[in-house]
Amino acid sequence: MDSTQNFQPLLFGGDINVYSVARAFHEAYGVKSIAYGKYPSFPCHDSAIIDYRVCPDNENPEMFRENIQAVSREFSDRKVLLLGCGDSYVQLAAHCKDSLPGNVIAPYIDGALLDSLINKETFYQLCDQHGVDHPATFIYDKATGHNFTLPWGPPYIAKPADSVAYWACGDHSLAKVYICQSWEELLAALDHVYAAGYPGHMILQEFIPGDDSYMRVLTSYSDRNGRVTTMCLGHVLLEEHSPHGIGNHAVILTDRDEELERNIKRLLEALGYVGFSNFDIKYDSRDGKYKAFEINCRQGRSNYYVTGAGHNIAKMVVEDRVLERDLPFQMTQNRSLWRMVPRKVAFKFTPRKYHEEMRALIRAGADSHSLVYQGDNSLKRRLRVLKNHLGNIKRFDQYNKVPEE
Repeated sequence: MDSTQNFQPLLFGGDINVYSVARAFHEAYGVKSIAYGKYPSFPCHDSAIIDYRVCPDNENPEMFRENIQAVSREFSDRKVLLLGCGDSYVQLAAHCKDSLPGNVIAPYIDGALLDSLINKETFYQLCDQHGVDHPATFIYDKATGHNFTLPWGPPYIAKPADSVAYWACGDHSLAKVYICQSWEELLAALDHVYAAGYPGHMILQEFIPGDDSYMRVLTSYSDRNGRVTTMCLGHVLLEEHSPHGIGNHAVILTDRDEELERNIKRLLEALGYVGFSNFDIKYDSRDGKYKAFEINCRQGRSNYYVTGAGHNIAKMVVEDRVLERDLPFQMTQNRSLWRMVPRKVAFKFTPRKYHEEMRALIRAGADSHSLVYQGDNSLKRRLRVLKNHLGNIKRFDQYNKVPEE
């Protein structure tokens, strides 16, 4: 049977992560993904490659199941590939994956393991067990108040151990990560977080020196048997610095580091992990080590850098879960450039030493932007993408600094 006719992608979320996954499915198979999002928002709403369905109560467990069952009935003759594109949706999918309709495939680990992994406190313990380096870390409990000390100086990093519970607070003044330049600023950030109603621990960490270009992102796919089949390392050249977008990748060059990737591979296979995983990592020039910040139990929002490098992420899932093929292990070797910003922004805010290679990749056609897709190129769409470009130019001028070199 033609694989384009016997499966239907079902995605949850409405952001660039969803759009990038839908684009991968469309590029590989010409299939239109169904996506459930909470709001009729760009980039998924009004896309030609997505059947986008608005459901404001999308994160409610009962509604989540109802939406899955509706698509299962609608495509009863096909396998439905369920992919969450945000932590809350992945958590819901993992907890209900064994009680879904028979034609629904949810490529996730069980809920208990996922709950432990997405808690950064547990993740750092696992890193210690499996030889994966991470920044110096202190676990902060609300009951501690201001009565504590840290064995390192400013700047201090503060972030929630439990991201799902953190964003469930619904307070839009909360930051994704707090970078505190003084002790007083750190205490104020902690007070703000707990005043917003967050119940869990906070992770306090030493700041690793270096600009955005010291960051790395590693995306892996583990098959139904818990074997890692694909790893794609990205060298981040630019991130967002706006309050709500801080840490979001904007420019990535594919890269390779066999020692780092094999260390992560050992960790994933020891856990019996399945599905996509995404690691945020930073290179520490003081000791020459890569330090892992967190694992996302899903593909990251910048996942198109993998597809753009020639490893289509939709094909990984289809070949593993629909065609049930055993795939050989591969690390991405070819260089490619991925952007979420216009070229003008990419060259203005990245270090000059990378510009020659960036230009060469653009000339060679090894350059991609998640939103710029010929398969979804109506006039209305092009105008909306242009608006996005203009917004990025304004935002990066406001929040990012031009490198001094």
